Amino acid sequence: MTDTHLALRYLPNLLTIIRLLLIIPISYSLLIERYHLALLLFIVAAASDGLDGFLARKFGWHSRFGAMVDPLADKLMLMAAYIMLTILGHFPLWLTATVIVRDLVIVSGAVSYHFLVGQYEFKPSRIGKLSTFLQIMLALLTIMHLTLLTIPTYISVALIFSVAVVTVMSGLDYVWVWSQKYRQETKRKS
Repeated sequence: MTDTHLALRYLPNLLTIIRLLLIIPISYSLLIERYHLALLLFIVAAASDGLDGFLARKFGWHSRFGAMVDPLADKLMLMAAYIMLTILGHFPLWLTATVIVRDLVIVSGAVSYHFLVGQYEFKPSRIGKLSTFLQIMLALLTIMHLTLLTIPTYISVALIFSVAVVTVMSGLDYVWVWSQKYRQETKRKS
Protein backbone atom coordinates (compact mmCIF):
# COMPACT_ATOMS: atom_id res chain seq x y z
CA MET A 1 0.00 0.00 0.00
CA THR A 2 1.50 3.36 -1.03
CA ASP A 3 1.77 6.36 1.28
CA THR A 4 -0.69 8.25 -0.91
CA HIS A 5 -3.23 5.44 -0.74
CA LEU A 6 -2.74 5.18 3.01
CA ALA A 7 -3.29 8.94 3.40
CA LEU A 8 -6.39 8.88 1.17
CA ARG A 9 -7.80 6.08 3.31
CA TYR A 10 -8.36 8.64 6.09
CA LEU A 11 -10.14 11.15 3.84
CA PRO A 12 -13.64 10.07 5.02
CA ASN A 13 -12.55 10.68 8.64
CA LEU A 14 -11.17 14.10 7.72
CA LEU A 15 -14.49 14.99 6.05
CA THR A 16 -16.33 13.90 9.20
CA ILE A 17 -14.08 16.13 11.33
CA ILE A 18 -14.70 19.06 8.95
CA ARG A 19 -18.44 18.45 9.31
CA LEU A 20 -18.08 18.51 13.10
CA LEU A 21 -16.18 21.79 12.87
CA LEU A 22 -18.90 23.30 10.66
CA ILE A 23 -21.49 22.94 13.45
CA ILE A 24 -20.27 26.11 15.17
CA PRO A 25 -20.34 28.45 12.14
CA ILE A 26 -23.68 27.03 10.99
CA SER A 27 -25.17 27.55 14.44
CA TYR A 28 -23.75 31.05 14.73
CA SER A 29 -24.92 31.99 11.21
CA LEU A 30 -28.42 30.87 12.12
CA LEU A 31 -28.31 32.69 15.45
CA ILE A 32 -27.33 36.03 13.86
CA GLU A 33 -29.83 35.37 11.07
CA ARG A 34 -27.29 35.16 8.26
CA TYR A 35 -29.39 32.51 6.59
CA HIS A 36 -27.62 32.57 3.21
CA LEU A 37 -24.33 31.71 4.89
CA ALA A 38 -26.01 29.09 7.08
CA LEU A 39 -27.58 27.52 3.98
CA LEU A 40 -24.25 27.45 2.14
CA LEU A 41 -22.47 25.86 5.11
CA PHE A 42 -25.31 23.38 5.63
CA ILE A 43 -25.03 22.33 1.97
CA VAL A 44 -21.23 21.96 2.31
CA ALA A 45 -21.75 19.80 5.41
CA ALA A 46 -24.36 17.65 3.63
CA ALA A 47 -22.07 17.25 0.61
CA SER A 48 -19.16 16.23 2.85
CA ASP A 49 -21.42 13.64 4.50
CA GLY A 50 -22.38 12.21 1.12
CA LEU A 51 -18.78 12.23 -0.10
CA ASP A 52 -17.35 10.53 2.98
CA GLY A 53 -20.01 7.82 2.78
CA PHE A 54 -19.33 7.31 -0.93
CA LEU A 55 -15.57 7.05 -0.40
CA ALA A 56 -15.95 4.65 2.50
CA ARG A 57 -18.24 2.36 0.46
CA LYS A 58 -16.45 2.63 -2.90
CA PHE A 59 -12.92 2.04 -1.63
CA GLY A 60 -13.63 0.17 1.60
CA TRP A 61 -12.14 3.01 3.64
CA HIS A 62 -14.06 2.09 6.79
CA SER A 63 -12.80 2.73 10.29
CA ARG A 64 -14.11 2.33 13.81
CA PHE A 65 -13.68 6.11 14.23
CA GLY A 66 -15.83 6.79 11.16
CA ALA A 67 -18.47 4.28 12.20
CA MET A 68 -18.84 5.99 15.57
CA VAL A 69 -18.19 9.67 14.81
CA ASP A 70 -19.93 10.03 11.42
CA PRO A 71 -23.47 9.43 12.75
CA LEU A 72 -22.62 11.49 15.83
CA ALA A 73 -21.57 14.41 13.60
CA ASP A 74 -24.88 14.15 11.72
CA LYS A 75 -26.86 14.11 14.96
CA LEU A 76 -24.96 17.03 16.49
CA MET A 77 -25.41 19.05 13.29
CA LEU A 78 -29.13 18.42 13.25
CA MET A 79 -29.52 19.09 16.98
CA ALA A 80 -27.66 22.39 16.66
CA ALA A 81 -29.76 23.45 13.67
CA TYR A 82 -32.99 22.47 15.43
CA ILE A 83 -32.00 24.30 18.61
CA MET A 84 -31.12 27.48 16.70
CA LEU A 85 -34.29 27.34 14.58
CA THR A 86 -36.31 26.85 17.78
CA ILE A 87 -34.62 29.78 19.53
CA LEU A 88 -35.46 31.92 16.48
CA GLY A 89 -39.10 30.80 16.59
CA HIS A 90 -39.13 28.76 13.38
CA PHE A 91 -39.64 25.37 15.06
CA PRO A 92 -41.89 24.53 17.98
CA LEU A 93 -40.07 23.59 21.18
CA TRP A 94 -41.89 20.24 21.42
CA LEU A 95 -40.49 19.19 18.02
CA THR A 96 -36.90 19.95 18.94
CA ALA A 97 -37.37 18.24 22.31
CA THR A 98 -38.71 15.15 20.49
CA VAL A 99 -35.69 15.02 18.16
CA ILE A 100 -33.20 15.52 21.00
CA VAL A 101 -34.84 13.02 23.37
CA ARG A 102 -34.90 10.36 20.63
CA ASP A 103 -31.19 10.87 19.94
CA LEU A 104 -30.33 10.84 23.65
CA VAL A 105 -32.27 7.57 24.06
CA ILE A 106 -30.37 6.02 21.15
CA VAL A 107 -26.96 7.20 22.35
CA SER A 108 -27.59 6.19 25.97
CA GLY A 109 -28.88 2.82 24.77
CA ALA A 110 -25.77 2.29 22.66
CA VAL A 111 -23.47 3.23 25.54
CA SER A 112 -25.40 0.97 27.94
CA TYR A 113 -25.28 -1.92 25.47
CA HIS A 114 -21.54 -1.40 25.04
CA PHE A 115 -20.88 -1.53 28.79
CA LEU A 116 -23.37 -4.30 29.59
CA VAL A 117 -22.80 -6.59 26.61
CA GLY A 118 -19.79 -5.46 24.61
CA GLN A 119 -18.89 -4.06 21.24
CA TYR A 120 -21.74 -3.69 18.79
CA GLU A 121 -22.31 -3.07 15.12
CA PHE A 122 -24.73 -0.20 14.83
CA LYS A 123 -26.63 -0.10 11.58
CA PRO A 124 -29.38 2.47 11.14
CA SER A 125 -32.80 0.99 10.52
CA ARG A 126 -34.93 2.04 7.56
CA ILE A 127 -37.21 4.04 9.81
CA GLY A 128 -34.14 5.60 11.45
CA LYS A 129 -32.83 6.64 8.02
CA LEU A 130 -36.27 8.01 7.13
CA SER A 131 -36.34 9.96 10.40
CA THR A 132 -32.93 11.49 9.72
CA PHE A 133 -33.88 12.28 6.11
CA LEU A 134 -37.10 14.04 7.16
CA GLN A 135 -35.26 15.97 9.88
CA ILE A 136 -32.66 17.14 7.34
CA MET A 137 -35.35 18.05 4.80
CA LEU A 138 -37.27 20.10 7.38
CA ALA A 139 -34.15 22.01 8.48
CA LEU A 140 -33.00 22.53 4.89
CA LEU A 141 -36.42 23.65 3.62
CA THR A 142 -36.81 25.99 6.58
CA ILE A 143 -33.45 27.62 5.93
CA MET A 144 -34.27 27.80 2.21
CA HIS A 145 -37.60 29.42 3.10
CA LEU A 146 -35.68 32.06 5.05
CA THR A 147 -33.38 32.76 2.09
CA LEU A 148 -34.46 31.73 -1.37
CA LEU A 149 -38.05 30.67 -1.75
CA THR A 150 -41.38 30.60 -0.06
CA ILE A 151 -42.46 27.22 1.26
CA PRO A 152 -46.25 27.02 1.71
CA THR A 153 -47.29 26.80 5.36
CA TYR A 154 -49.19 23.54 4.83
CA ILE A 155 -45.99 21.86 3.59
CA SER A 156 -44.03 23.07 6.62
CA VAL A 157 -46.76 21.96 9.02
CA ALA A 158 -47.08 18.56 7.32
CA LEU A 159 -43.32 18.09 7.45
CA ILE A 160 -43.16 19.12 11.13
CA PHE A 161 -45.76 16.53 12.07
CA SER A 162 -44.16 13.91 9.80
CA VAL A 163 -40.80 14.50 11.49
CA ALA A 164 -42.42 14.19 14.93
CA VAL A 165 -44.30 10.97 14.16
CA VAL A 166 -41.43 9.23 12.36
CA THR A 167 -38.92 10.38 15.00
CA VAL A 168 -41.02 8.84 17.79
CA MET A 169 -41.57 5.64 15.78
CA SER A 170 -37.85 5.43 15.04
CA GLY A 171 -36.93 5.87 18.71
CA LEU A 172 -39.38 3.16 19.74
CA ASP A 173 -38.01 0.89 16.99
CA TYR A 174 -34.42 1.32 18.22
CA VAL A 175 -35.46 0.64 21.82
CA TRP A 176 -37.33 -2.52 20.75
CA VAL A 177 -34.57 -3.88 18.47
CA TRP A 178 -31.72 -3.22 20.89
CA SER A 179 -33.60 -4.54 23.91
CA GLN A 180 -34.20 -7.75 21.92
CA LYS A 181 -30.48 -7.95 21.07
CA TYR A 182 -29.63 -7.40 24.72
CA ARG A 183 -31.98 -10.23 25.78
CA GLN A 184 -30.51 -12.58 23.18
CA GLU A 185 -26.95 -11.79 24.26
CA THR A 186 -27.68 -12.26 27.96
CA LYS A 187 -29.43 -15.59 27.25
CA ARG A 188 -26.51 -16.70 25.09
CA LYS A 189 -23.99 -15.82 27.81
CA SER A 190 -25.94 -17.53 30.61
